[in-house]
Amino acid sequence: MARLAMFPLGRTLFPGDVLPLHVFEPRYQALVQDCLAGTPEFGVVLIVRGSEVGGGDSRHGVGVRARIVQLAALGEGRYALVCVGTERFRVREWLTGNQYPVADVDVWEDAVTEVNLSGIEVDPLIARVRRLAALANELGDYEGDPLFELPDDCGSDSVRLSYALAGAAPLGPSDRQRLLECAGPASRLALLAQLLADAEPGLMFRLGEGPSPLDSPPAW
Repeated sequence: MARLAMFPLGRTLFPGDVLPLHVFEPRYQALVQDCLAGTPEFGVVLIVRGSEVGGGDSRHGVGVRARIVQLAALGEGRYALVCVGTERFRVREWLTGNQYPVADVDVWEDAVTEVNLSGIEVDPLIARVRRLAALANELGDYEGDPLFELPDDCGSDSVRLSYALAGAAPLGPSDRQRLLECAGPASRLALLAQLLADAEPGLMFRLGEGPSPLDSPPAW
């Protein structure tokens, strides 16, 4: 168990993700200052309800530790940060009486029983992520590069591969959170394939290249 300063956000962070942040709220300015005085890390969790600014939010109980790798002071206590997601955790308890959110957390490692991806067609899944990212980019819904390159060691590290593909996929925060909370890489990639299949008809319809998803017959 570890005690960790927390930064609730409106997005889900994955291990390996790059996270740029503009810090302007006083409580998070204090968080950054405390991180710089000690270990330059904090936890990121997805907000369920509420806003990133002002507090009073409701949060998911699974998140990712973020390490500050670049920082620029912008004046008046504001900071521009670049962070990288490192490891997944579960929140054991939210603590009170602090200037910014703080929680006791436990590291949650991916299940070693899922590191074998036999039966999962990885190359077609990579191609589908890129294709749907290109469609979402055409609609203005995707901020990344649809021609993204995977980290070099993904071929031998199924956990890193699963997080890299989940991070590159054009999905919303709730779907990304479901992927983060999968037991391991095999179930994560299987869910990713399902989520992409569900998302594709909507993207095609919005581009005028397919029927409305509402026109599909019911499954029963």
